[in-house]
Amino acid sequence: MIRFLIPTAKEMKTLNEVPYQKISEKSVAILKEMAKLSTEELSTAYKIKPEQAEKEKQRWDRMLAGEAGSYPAIELFNGLMYRHIKRSDLSTGEKDFLSQQVFITSSFYGIIPAFYSIQEHRHDFHTKVKVDGRSLKNYWRAEYDQFLEESQVPVVSLLSSEFEDVFSPALRKQLFTVSFMEDRNGLLKTHSTISKKARGAFLTAVMKENCQTIDDLRELSFDEFHYREDLSSEHELFFVKIV
Repeated sequence: MIRFLIPTAKEMKTLNEVPYQKISEKSVAILKEMAKLSTEELSTAYKIKPEQAEKEKQRWDRMLAGEAGSYPAIELFNGLMYRHIKRSDLSTGEKDFLSQQVFITSSFYGIIPAFYSIQEHRHDFHTKVKVDGRSLKNYWRAEYDQFLEESQVPVVSLLSSEFEDVFSPALRKQLFTVSFMEDRNGLLKTHSTISKKARGAFLTAVMKENCQTIDDLRELSFDEFHYREDLSSEHELFFVKIV
């Protein structure tokens, strides 16, 4: 068996409300810090316009008051990568795969299972806030490291550097990484749009094929992406699409 780590997303879409799941003490500490911030301070912390910050202020206030709705994380996040992950009409095997082998890395909740019940919020490791005098990355490092230390199986990262950098450098080397590129007339190119779409499509293919080993991943082809052994190494897997 292998585990997969995926990032959160700024874009969210509320669908199926589920019962509230008590958040950890570490998340409560962040919630209290975020709820203290004024609309203007949130605007600065998020680098967004005041009218957008007002919406976020209302979200934090509702969470603090216990009035916010809760949703499965894999369904609530709706960024480009998530929109390319199969999340509806799941077979029993596909749902088991998502629930048991896919984990979401969050700057607010820590590392959580895909169907963990969460609430609407905007928060990432670029958010300018300190908790207990520490940056968010330092605040969560011990918990992130613990996830890898306790994993008895390979862990595949579909994360950006923003999230991978939370892990201690020595442990980060244990991660298996996957990169996606396009071959345009012999020139290999990548950018965030290619990567986000491909991560979602890759995870969907992995789920459908029920890949359980790193070698299974190397055999995978999806959406015209094919594994490139010549570019890859033991812990780095490259998939290329000819366009």
